[in-house]
Amino acid sequence: AALAPFRVICTIIVRKLKADISAAFPSLTADELTELVPNKEELNVVKIYAHKGDALTLYVLHKNPLFFELEKRLYPTVYVLWRYPALLPTFRTWPPVLQKLVGGADLMLPGVVVPSSGLPEVKRGDCCSVTLVNNRAPVAVGSAAVSSGEMRSLGMKGRGVCVLHAYMDNLWAFGDKSAPPSLPDAEGEGLEVNGEEYEADDIEEEEVEKCEEEEQEEQEEQERTPGAKVTNQARSGLEELSLAEQEEERDVLWRCDHGVTSRPLISTEIMDALLLRCFLHALKSKVKKSELPLLTSTFLRNHMFSCCPSGTQLDIKKSSYKKLSKFLQAMQKQHNLVRVRELTKGVESIVEVDWKNRELRYFKVPEETDDEASPAPDRGDGAEPPYRPPEITALYSVSSRLEPLFLDAKKSYVTINPTLCDCLLEKSEYQEVESLKWDDLFSRALGRMQECYQVVYPGHAPIRKKGHMEPIDISVASRGSNKKVTLIKNLEVYGLDPAAVGTALQRRVQASSVLQPIPGSKDKVLVQIQGNQIHQVGNLLIDHYQIPRKYIQGLDKAPKGGKKK
Repeated sequence: AALAPFRVICTIIVRKLKADISAAFPSLTADELTELVPNKEELNVVKIYAHKGDALTLYVLHKNPLFFELEKRLYPTVYVLWRYPALLPTFRTWPPVLQKLVGGADLMLPGVVVPSSGLPEVKRGDCCSVTLVNNRAPVAVGSAAVSSGEMRSLGMKGRGVCVLHAYMDNLWAFGDKSAPPSLPDAEGEGLEVNGEEYEADDIEEEEVEKCEEEEQEEQEEQERTPGAKVTNQARSGLEELSLAEQEEERDVLWRCDHGVTSRPLISTEIMDALLLRCFLHALKSKVKKSELPLLTSTFLRNHMFSCCPSGTQLDIKKSSYKKLSKFLQAMQKQHNLVRVRELTKGVESIVEVDWKNRELRYFKVPEETDDEASPAPDRGDGAEPPYRPPEITALYSVSSRLEPLFLDAKKSYVTINPTLCDCLLEKSEYQEVESLKWDDLFSRALGRMQECYQVVYPGHAPIRKKGHMEPIDISVASRGSNKKVTLIKNLEVYGLDPAAVGTALQRRVQASSVLQPIPGSKDKVLVQIQGNQIHQVGNLLIDHYQIPRKYIQGLDKAPKGGKKK
């Protein structure tokens, strides 16, 4: 996820936030609300963009996140629930289950401990919390997967709570990292598991195993769908890398299967192996001898990033090397693969590659996949169909004044009658012009018509609108002192999903992308991606989405490559 800078919010927004909290959690009294969000304290708002492009908002007080907003709905963090544990309906579970929740799992019904008073009454999608046996302090927040009635009718099997945030996840780590308070549970002694009374010591291990089995069954069901696997053959001794375990890590890391869930951080060993794999792949299949000497920055941006498997992101800062220069030094000294020199002060270049190196010769280039550019075919299982560009036709609408023009016409020229005279001729031409050639006639007629256009989206009826077809606008803006971002607007006009385009670009250029609302427009957003990526954006729109070049504005602003010396 991408993290935006802090912003102090004004009194009006604080007042609105209080109103939203009061509406979402009516059990809070006015005094409790004032204590939770003081009027004179500095409250910060942090914008977070999930990897799928969902915009989230954090409200932070004294460095602790209080609430997060997802799809216009407020959820409290564990820091708030520790102060007001009865704020949400609560489901109890056993302490060992907490590690599963922190690892990204949802709360399964076999792991729910039913108190003597019975299950809390919730509807599907209701906000609820999760506590541990013998402590009322919540350790997770989420939404009910099914209603209470459905839980009972299902025999307490299946998914119970879709967990969005948990104690010890990255959202918790955003705060002061304090531990849950000890709040004695009055009903801790008289417990029921799935409706039967047991001693806690006897059934805890058994119920945790049931919960794990239920979760394992769901995972096996999902794994039946064919998925891409890429093996790392960078050198002998490297184990296969599961790409599902290599997705990007950020300062605040979110998972959007059901909203927001924490994920484990990627290890430096995996990133080191991925870095070596992309390095060897780039040398063997991308770099040509005629390109040497090659700037190291160009080698990374244009060659190594493009060799990164789909679903992963190459980030040197998360490797043990931390810098590209240190990695290339290791490749030079330890493996004798390349020779790097500083041809210009402060600028390193690869001047030589040992093409006969044993590691390079025995490296097997993985099969090319273009997952980011080739949408999956429609298999009839609910997946979105592949994108097809709309057909756009420039039209001229015939006004009632010009309609007679098209009723009286000959092959090579048109005789001017009183109606045509009134429609097409200037007053000074009334007595002089008796006929017009078709070219002249149409140029005069089109000059008096109003432009419009027709769009035909696949599977839909034609849509006609007045004016010009808005082009997809690509521009570059500055952020800070020396940072540039690329902005893409009007994707919706062409039936493109901005989130899908942003994800495809993120994979192509290995840079973060976010969606931002366009001021003054209710239903349009723009895609923002780091760096001047106009060239890559143009290639994606023209080559993959097949948008005609004439409907793309701003391609001339692409950076021009310098001349080789």
